[in-house]
Amino acid sequence: MYRTQNEHGFRGSSTARPGLTLAAVAIVQFMVSLDLSVVNVGLPEIAAGLGFGAVGLTWVIHAYALTFGGLLLLGGKAADRYGRKRVLVFGLGLFGLASLLGGLAQEPGHLVAARAVQGIGAAALAPAALALLATTFPEGRARVRAFGVWSATNAAGAAFGVLIGGLLTEYAGWRWVMFVNVPMAVAALAMAWRGVAADRSGARGGRPDVLGAVLATAGMTLLVFGIVRTDRYAWTSPETLTTLAAAVVLLAVFVLVERTTRREPLVRLGLFAHRSVLGASLYTLLVGSTMSSSFYFASLYLQQVLGHGPALTGVEFLPMALSTVAGSVLAVELGYRVAPRTLLVGGGLLSAAGLAWFGLLSPDGAFTTDVLGPSITVGIAFGLCLGPLISIGTAGVASHESGTASALLNSARQLGAALGLAALGTAAADRTGPAATPETLADGYGLGLTLGAALLLAAVLVALIVLRHPGTPQADRPEAVPTDAPA
Repeated sequence: MYRTQNEHGFRGSSTARPGLTLAAVAIVQFMVSLDLSVVNVGLPEIAAGLGFGAVGLTWVIHAYALTFGGLLLLGGKAADRYGRKRVLVFGLGLFGLASLLGGLAQEPGHLVAARAVQGIGAAALAPAALALLATTFPEGRARVRAFGVWSATNAAGAAFGVLIGGLLTEYAGWRWVMFVNVPMAVAALAMAWRGVAADRSGARGGRPDVLGAVLATAGMTLLVFGIVRTDRYAWTSPETLTTLAAAVVLLAVFVLVERTTRREPLVRLGLFAHRSVLGASLYTLLVGSTMSSSFYFASLYLQQVLGHGPALTGVEFLPMALSTVAGSVLAVELGYRVAPRTLLVGGGLLSAAGLAWFGLLSPDGAFTTDVLGPSITVGIAFGLCLGPLISIGTAGVASHESGTASALLNSARQLGAALGLAALGTAAADRTGPAATPETLADGYGLGLTLGAALLLAAVLVALIVLRHPGTPQADRPEAVPTDAPA
């Protein structure tokens, strides 16, 4: 235990309690992952309840994705500069309040605004929570266990989102897909207040790079915006090409500013020379694209091809969710004995095999024959990957840059999810064609899942090549376990 007080007078518990910290981070990650999918199943009821048009309804999803993805780097830097606990508490409060207001929305604009504010809160709390995990558990068995818990709640949140969204929508009403976040945010806030010691900032030496922050935020927001709108505008359309070109220009200018600024940069470019950060970010980008698209295609197959309702579809996602938890537990046990990179390679190969199996969808299939086996395989594989992946990506990073490194990983995941849904969804739609029959739909979804398997093979190559000599002892061998560490 230790006592500390933030230099700006931020108070809370002065005693670090690792158990409460881990519990708070687990709830945060479950909540953020849940919110990426819990709303999707309820979209038809939301449209009917608030009078959304077909185009406006997509902004219930896009508003969250834009602010979350666009502000993650800024949120990570804020955690490093102003203190991880301060930013975590702010993000939780904002996220919980926005969820409450979204559930009370009376007009379409109210809900879209609430979703945008949710994204702002998530962009603050997600990198702060992950940075807290990395600094609270720097090495040994405790680190392996902590990232195992994080990976289980991370993937389970996304998978359980479909189940919870379906059940809440069908039996309690669509407003509860927003209200469900409020008790979780309150519980995490209480745990963080009591269990996380107020931390001193480690990065307050210079004036902040405001121009770099504006360029990075605008560039990332435009990039996500251009990608998510490909459901309306083709990749080769003037709208998409103009948006993506503007995003690339802004991000290129951001890199130039970061190279030349005399102020404290938003992202120190030397971080990308750290092979563990670079490799983990690339791997996260590829895994994020396949995770989001696999949930998407499996949900559509169950509902549009097999004709299952939202509640039953949610229940049918339980095996994937539970197998992800099982894979995360297995990763903890294996993490005491093998290198994290080995788990990334093995998990990537297993998940690629599972998605290739998934790609054999039949138009006259059934849940037990076409979904159950592949979903269990993919769930276990994702569970094997996620904890070691984040552990590698934050290992060897200085404490005052842990928030930035965490934001890079979260940004890669968000960008990967948007890219995966857009690119693989476009490929599936092209294969399906204008005639949406069970045969053409199954063929299109199968293609999307098979392409996801190819992306996971690319992730395995990243682990083998980029992470071969990552430059940190923790990333290239099993976590060092003190001889007196508890089992």
